[in-house]
Amino acid sequence: MKQFNVIDSATIKLGMRFSAPVFFDDGKHMFLAEGKSVKRYHLVAINRWKIPSFLTYGHVLDPLAVTQHEVSQSAVPQPVVQPAAVQSADDVEEAEPVE
Repeated sequence: MKQFNVIDSATIKLGMRFSAPVFFDDGKHMFLAEGKSVKRYHLVAINRWKIPSFLTYGHVLDPLAVTQHEVSQSAVPQPVVQPAAVQSADDVEEAEPVE
């Protein structure tokens, strides 16, 4: 059976990502999903709740590899969508609301 890796909460830094979900020290309740980065509010929660450690089956992902992947994904050109032109104020009043 695979063993959890114990992560000392003092080692968790802003922007860290893990290769598997991170659980609270009870091993049942998830703290952070796989591949999601640690945000400021996560660090606030760790300090407020005085969480000593976390558990994961994974490991810390290389921040450079993740950053390079994000950069390559964001470099893909996105099509530009032009809004429909409004002819007059009457067109605005008659337009159906967007849901």
